[in-house]
Amino acid sequence: MLAAAWFANACPCDAVEGGARPYTIVEGKVDRHTYNGYRRYNSACNHCHGPDGAGSSFGPSLIASPLPPDAFRAAVLYGRGEGTSVMNGFADDPNIAPYVDDIYGYLQARADGALGRNRPVLNDGR
Repeated sequence: MLAAAWFANACPCDAVEGGARPYTIVEGKVDRHTYNGYRRYNSACNHCHGPDGAGSSFGPSLIASPLPPDAFRAAVLYGRGEGTSVMNGFADDPNIAPYVDDIYGYLQARADGALGRNRPVLNDGR
């Protein structure tokens, strides 16, 4: 039971289903998890899913119809295949697997229209 409570607090992206958002934007600046999600997305995901999650000829948009958090995690970690389109999983990638929730938060902010295209500005507390 304690593990379940910890996991719920450790994975802010679950809050999307309950109404809270998995990102924080204050005065146009993002929290460190959302910023990290942007960085991780652009290091591994944008090659197929296009800049800012908008999609490309290789991969679908991740912001037009976002997956629920659990489905997103499963797709990123274990891969997904539909017809001739196949996405390999990243469960063994130390640059992606631990940061799936950060990537989800960034993409959810894009999907909600809370973040525009281009690099977000980090709210570093100054």
